[in-house]
Order: sequence, then structure tokens, then C-alpha cells
Amino acid sequence: MSRHVAIVTDSTAYLPPGLMERHGITSVPLTVVLGDQALEEGTEISTRSLAQALQKRRPVTTSRPSPEEFARTYRELADTGADGIVSLHLSAELSGTYDAAVLAAREAPVPVRVVDTGMVAMALGFCALSAAEAAEGDGTVDDAVTAAEKRAADTSAHFYVDTLDYLRRGGRIGTAQALLGSALAVKPLLRLENGRIELLEKVRTASKAIARLEEIVVERAGGAEVDIAVHHLSAPERAGVLADRLRERVARLGELHVSEVGAVIGAHTGPGLLGVVVSPR
Repeated sequence: MSRHVAIVTDSTAYLPPGLMERHGITSVPLTVVLGDQALEEGTEISTRSLAQALQKRRPVTTSRPSPEEFARTYRELADTGADGIVSLHLSAELSGTYDAAVLAAREAPVPVRVVDTGMVAMALGFCALSAAEAAEGDGTVDDAVTAAEKRAADTSAHFYVDTLDYLRRGGRIGTAQALLGSALAVKPLLRLENGRIELLEKVRTASKAIARLEEIVVERAGGAEVDIAVHHLSAPERAGVLADRLRERVARLGELHVSEVGAVIGAHTGPGLLGVVVSPR
């Protein structure tokens, strides 16, 4: 008897729509609160609108999906034939999304395994893809979870921001780290470590910081076959140049995705973000 394991993630995975459709991945949206408006990421607020709001210093916050939204998603997937669900989400250190999914899973009509990947953006997206590929061809829930957890363990994410102020305001980085990063107008390089955003290095100028980011990515790739995602917010030219450089320098490059982050991540990083995810296959 054939089985169908459904894969769920959230809107911060920033997977290309074509890949989601091809692998049957379902996304549950987080919310951006702009003034007194609550807007779903991906459908109701554009990154351009977000960037304009941030530049005008309008209050912007983000909110997890409700347990009810997850419960509805799980029911719909069960109704369409899923007999098991793997629900993969951004780091629980950064959002309450994982907790909301866990609450909903308890009442789901089919077994649901909720996984805190410790990742975000395409670092999360690559985990969802690996889970979906493992579930295809009669794979089990355990197969999909194992594939996602292995991908997460091997994946790294590094990024540059013009200022740490947005991360500090949102509580995603400590005040001491933010002040240290702002000292003498240095430009911060950060990494995702144990599900948290950590200050990695301080570089004197934006151009030197981006050059250093390139070096870190090449070092991380090494001789392995890797997929890479280059993310940005309101910095398409920077992202394009960096992607071209990585195509030249990464010896065993699989897929390379270039995309603008959505409003939820953008709200916490601010315009000028440039990030790179390196994910060995």
C-alpha cells in the first residue's frame, strides 16, 4: 500500500514557488504587523513596502502563525490523502512558530512530526527540499525527518547587514553585541549558530565586509558539492555580483538561488542585507 507523507514549512523558508509546487511542499505564512495592519508574508505585503516603512522608521513587528492556522493546514492535508506530516520550521530561538506547530500537531487527525531546524531562509528551505525528496517514492515520516535533520546539521548561513539596529530592536541580537557592532562604524558579519544570530566579525567598510563574506562562503564550500542561496533586501546588484563571483569560485556548485528575503526576515535585518546559505548535498 502506497503512503503519502506531506511536507509543511513556513513562509520564512523563501523557497522558489516552482520548487514548492514540484515537490508538493505546503507553506504556512507568518505575519508582519505594520502600524495597525497585520499582513501575511508572501501575499499581503511586498518587500518594497516593508523597506519603505523601515526607512521611514514606522513601527514594524512580526508574529508567528496561530496554532489554529497550523491545525487547519494539517486537517486539509489529511483530507487530501496524507497519512503522515513532517512540519519543518525556522529556529525556535527566533520565533514561536515551532511552538504553535507543536500545539496544533497534538490534535491533528494524522501523525505530525514537528522539527525545529534551527535554520531560517533557504537554510530552512533546503531542509524542506531534502525532506520532500526523501518522502517521495514511498518514503516514511522518519525518512523525511532524518533527511531534514542531516541537511540542517551540514548547512551554514552567514550574512552582512548595514546596521545591527533592526536586529537589536527586534530582540534577535543582544544589546551588547549590537553596540559592539556599531562601534567606530564597523560593518558586521553575522552567522546562524545553534539557532541564534551571532556576531562573527567586524569589518571596517561595506565592500571589505562583502569580500570577506565571499571568502567565508568559498571556505565553507570547500571541495564538497553544495547548493547555495544568495539572499538580499533592497540590494539586487550586490546580490547579483556576489552570485557571479561564487559561480566562478565554488568548484562543485549544484543549484544557486538568488532571491530577496520576505518581509518577516527583512523586518529584523533592514535594507542592505546580503546573506549566503551554503548547503552540502
